[in-house]
Amino acid sequence: MQIVDLIETQASLEQLAAWHHAEWEHLNPGKTLEMRLEEMQEYLEGKPVPRTLVAKDGVQVMGSAAIIESDMETKPELSPWLASVFVEPSFRKRGIGSSLVKQVMNYAKEIGVKTLYLYTEHEASFYEKLGWQVIAKEDYRQQEVTVMKADLLQNQ
Repeated sequence: MQIVDLIETQASLEQLAAWHHAEWEHLNPGKTLEMRLEEMQEYLEGKPVPRTLVAKDGVQVMGSAAIIESDMETKPELSPWLASVFVEPSFRKRGIGSSLVKQVMNYAKEIGVKTLYLYTEHEASFYEKLGWQVIAKEDYRQQEVTVMKADLLQNQ
């Protein structure tokens, strides 16, 4: 497995957009697949944020994770965010998700980010094992979510 920037594997964009849309459509009512694809074009601009990292095995796309400016309009004061952590179901339970998250955390630290945020519906324990801390539980878009943070400078 290798982890590369989406810029290096632009052909993966449509597959990732389809996976992300299917997985999180309920959290984004009214957003179409076409809208998601259009938004994801920003990942190809080469700016430090947003960035998407892609796990691949040869040409096979296995999953992704991203760093974005904001992921919850109810928490505009928090930035940046880990988002779009997704591993295709047939590749799960192999450490790919953990590798993607750690890689985004390392990247964030390299670009000077001190604290990274995320929200999750069901995977708080997964992130806790990677050093993330719960900061809130709340109803977001009619879903119970856990908001978490990772202090990236605590191990220096």
